[in-house]
Amino acid sequence: MNLDQRIVKSKLTAAAEGFRLDAYLAKRFSYHTLEKWRELIADGRILLNDEPVPGDNILHCGDVLNYIPAVLEEPPVDLNYSVIYQDADILVINKSGDLPCHPAGPFFKHTLWHHASCVYGKIYLVNRLDRETSGLLLAARSPEVAGTLSRQLPHLEKEYRALVFGEFTGPVNAAGFLVQDAASAVRKKRRFVFPEQVPENAGKICAAETWFEPLWTKNGISMVRALLKTGRLHQIRASLFSLGFPLVGDKLYGPDDRIYLKIRENKISASDWQKLRMRRQALHSYRLSFVHPVSREILEFTAPLPPDFAF
Repeated sequence: MNLDQRIVKSKLTAAAEGFRLDAYLAKRFSYHTLEKWRELIADGRILLNDEPVPGDNILHCGDVLNYIPAVLEEPPVDLNYSVIYQDADILVINKSGDLPCHPAGPFFKHTLWHHASCVYGKIYLVNRLDRETSGLLLAARSPEVAGTLSRQLPHLEKEYRALVFGEFTGPVNAAGFLVQDAASAVRKKRRFVFPEQVPENAGKICAAETWFEPLWTKNGISMVRALLKTGRLHQIRASLFSLGFPLVGDKLYGPDDRIYLKIRENKISASDWQKLRMRRQALHSYRLSFVHPVSREILEFTAPLPPDFAF
């Protein structure tokens, strides 16, 4: 990925075979109209196999499509991350709680990947955190090391700290499945179920296991230790919510998922923020342990809780 210019690249499948370029773009990427795609093609922002082509060019399976979007002003983020360990092969990074890891949506230069790559040379993030999750993650400094570490991902030890609503009184081994939350208006929301609770019409499910144990409780808030046994999307957040302990500050898995929709529509109110108790989701990647990809030494790192975790 180019560090100076954002380029969205995709390799075309058989589904694109025989389509005109402009018609395919309008059908596949409907966030622009056909007229807008034709305008972008004419401006040279669409390349096919690294060459500008007319809109009536016929596509074939295996063609490589590049889209060069206009440079837009990006939303502000917190770039106060720190590198707590580095050598010739890896970086261990302590990420802030308002920083996307990878380019996506309106974010390109305002990402951990871009900023760290400009400072340390191009990096390859091995594990990733949500924009609002703070704490430790691992980056490789070459594709070869990234491949070695990716194969090790199932064996990485990842421990988190979470602030939840409610009194979390005892340890729980949440071993079961993540399914779509049919009760939510938010399509991407998931929920955790134990094996005996899987609904008949669950659709796609994935196994998930997290060990939870309480650390303290005060004023209706509990600090919970979470040790990942698997690494699924939204695993900790969905599991805690489904166990009856929504995450402090979480717009989707917190006390009211309608806040997530309000955020998207820029309609969140002062009372919504008060209900959340925190501006971002209270999840922190606290400890990371892994085998160094070259020296084979076992390394372990911890990151102190950020100031906004003080309750």
